[in-house]
Amino acid sequence: MIILKPSKESLEKSVEMIRKGCIIICPTDTVYGFLADATNKKAVEKIYKIKKRQKYKPLPVFIKDFKMAKDLAEIDEKQEKLIKKKWPGKYTFILELKSQISKRKTTTQKPKLYGMKKDGTIAIRLPKHKFLNDLLKKINRPLVQTSVNISGEKSLTYIKDITDEFQKDRRITLIIDGGNIRNAKSSKIIDLTKEKLTILR
Repeated sequence: MIILKPSKESLEKSVEMIRKGCIIICPTDTVYGFLADATNKKAVEKIYKIKKRQKYKPLPVFIKDFKMAKDLAEIDEKQEKLIKKKWPGKYTFILELKSQISKRKTTTQKPKLYGMKKDGTIAIRLPKHKFLNDLLKKINRPLVQTSVNISGEKSLTYIKDITDEFQKDRRITLIIDGGNIRNAKSSKIIDLTKEKLTILR
């Protein structure tokens, strides 16, 4: 496992590793997260195994911009107005996955996303964190993301706790050491798939 501080070089290394199907740990604007290519089935499965997370629990995705969100999900004008007020930032929105509800034929086949909920919804977030945003723009694909911890345990936000817990796990290739995240809180989750907006967390 490699541990690097945020830099231009570690950004390039992060892109390289994710494109190869590796798992990295990266700071975000909320807590530290496991990241993987959402279009790579084996990579997504690794995250479930590392976290000991049950398969029926979906994984949210980070996206690089609002256009990518609209490519993945069905977003109407009312939803768009709300989302743009909160992004970039600490808000995850649950929306209808576009491929699940669109009947239109297209000549371009969109890559399948893994770790999604079977009801045809997707949880999306556009974060506000320079290194992470640069990574998302450079890799130009959605990344599944979830807090760094074993499922059911407290999210790890201090770098020593993260290295103590996961440094020997060969399934994790790279840790971006952005220092300790103090007073960290997970993102707020808002479900926009129902008639009435529902705050889930």
